[in-house]
Amino acid sequence: MMTIYPWLKAFHVIAVIAWMAGMLYLPRLFVYHCAAEKGSVQSETFKVMERRLLRAIINPAMIATWALGLWLAWMGPDSRYEWFWLTSAWWLRLKIVLVLLLSALHGLFARWVKAFAADSNRHSQRFYRIVNEIPTLLLIAIVILAVVKPF
Repeated sequence: MMTIYPWLKAFHVIAVIAWMAGMLYLPRLFVYHCAAEKGSVQSETFKVMERRLLRAIINPAMIATWALGLWLAWMGPDSRYEWFWLTSAWWLRLKIVLVLLLSALHGLFARWVKAFAADSNRHSQRFYRIVNEIPTLLLIAIVILAVVKPF
């Protein structure tokens, strides 16, 4: 009899990839959007692209990542079917903290999409270039924790 756990893990990884693709692409759109003149066709195109990326890909992927990740933590072999906060899996706790930080960044991205939509962006291209590196750093740390499980 096949267990559902590997399927959950596969769909969790797929959701993470989709979420991260959006989290890496959206700040690049912000960089280019900063260069577009307010009210221009280019600016309006960026608004549509940002909104659709957030609503159609990033938001659903984040929800799926969280739902599947919590389900995996609940029923996985590392948790021994106990609630994962009661286990000694410190790597998992730290990973969850980092995913919370990534989720907070996601919230900031959503706020900035609204600011661009209202033509009230307050940040520079340089700011968004720097912000674009944060999801990458979080991703690296999260993957190392999930795969290596150092503690």
